[in-house]
Amino acid sequence: MAEKPLEIYRDYPDNEAGDIRLASGMIFKEMQLLNVLIIFLLTVVTVHAQRGYIHNGTALTFLVNSERIPVLFWKMPVCVMLLVLCLLLLLSVPCNNHPELVAKLLLEYGISIWISALTGFGYTGMVMLLLADAMRYRIDWKKRLAYIILICVSYVAMSATEFRTYLNAVPIEQMWSYYRVDVRNMFLGILNMLSLVNTLVFVLFMVVLTVSQTSEKERILRLNSQLQVANRKLEEYAEEQVRMTETRERNRLAREIHDTLGHSLTGIITGIEACIMLMDIAPEATKEQLRAIAEVARNGITDVRHSVNALRPDALETLDFKQALVKLVEESGKSTGVKIDFSCPETFENLNQDEEDVIYRIVQESITNAIRHGHASHIDIRISHLDNDIYIRIADNGKGCSNIQSGFGLHHMKERVEMLQGRISWNGDNGFIIEAKVPIRINTEEDS
Repeated sequence: MAEKPLEIYRDYPDNEAGDIRLASGMIFKEMQLLNVLIIFLLTVVTVHAQRGYIHNGTALTFLVNSERIPVLFWKMPVCVMLLVLCLLLLLSVPCNNHPELVAKLLLEYGISIWISALTGFGYTGMVMLLLADAMRYRIDWKKRLAYIILICVSYVAMSATEFRTYLNAVPIEQMWSYYRVDVRNMFLGILNMLSLVNTLVFVLFMVVLTVSQTSEKERILRLNSQLQVANRKLEEYAEEQVRMTETRERNRLAREIHDTLGHSLTGIITGIEACIMLMDIAPEATKEQLRAIAEVARNGITDVRHSVNALRPDALETLDFKQALVKLVEESGKSTGVKIDFSCPETFENLNQDEEDVIYRIVQESITNAIRHGHASHIDIRISHLDNDIYIRIADNGKGCSNIQSGFGLHHMKERVEMLQGRISWNGDNGFIIEAKVPIRINTEEDS
């Protein structure tokens, strides 16, 4: 399994945790500056002491007493400066994985030992800087504990006399023996004070880093909780959408079946009733009527099939829109014996399918209602076009209705129109009148 890439705790200024992490980054930079200042102080004082031994002619005595040969005074600051630059450069380099982090820490540790050896191991607080560098990364507690143990062991080793002897380093106390006791104690006091400040800054860095990591964990937990709530809401919304879709589809299918079967059955029933009355007095007319009824039944079966498959009338599939309306009117009048006047001066060639379906169903349902419920003998249908609206007016001479109850047909007729942002109204005081306005969109499918 591939190891997860390392990542430094980054700053997110828009929240409290981000402000804390920003503070930890600033403290880390202050630690670097403080360590550079301490190393600079050690180097300057040590080089000054070496030059003092040479000018006073006591260099030989110093070498005999120390039993070691220190780095020449002019080489020491150059080497320390180059090593400090290398250390700062390493501290600024990010790591992508744990092997890179381990290699980086080893290099930093080696450079720190080198600097400490050149300055007589007068200061070993750079190890805290290395530990702070390691703690900046998102690592688990086992690796974090391993780094802490490694750094602590390194700190103890650098403080051991045997380690300094092995590296042939001249102790800082002997290097600074050139100065009077009070001056030497003053320098050592300043060094100890700066070392203490470095320790306090390191402790502050760890506290701030721990608080920032805790705040980030709390933020992640809070975000996870919000995400879970959002997921639940999305699931509930998806389920609600499924239910609404099923309901709409069920209603749409019910409308289609009602429109197709209702219209066909109304024509068949009315035609059969006429056949019963004509059977004895006009057999030939009865046969002609039965043929018309059979045709209506066949068309009804075809419409039902299309309603189940595509939910679109067969006439609209095989004919253009106006021809489909003319066929609907002619078949309805022929099968029922009702006189139907139809006026539609335009062809409406650029209508969308849903617009054609709605207008066709309005005409179909209105004819069905006029014959079934109004027992009308005459129906007048007028369709006109003005601007981007189609106006439909269907009036019959049936018995009308003073108290209109919106039944299945009228209800779904209204639904169809409102889905296209149109409006529909009806009046049953004198016969039955239906008026509708259907907005149309410009159909650019053929043009494109």
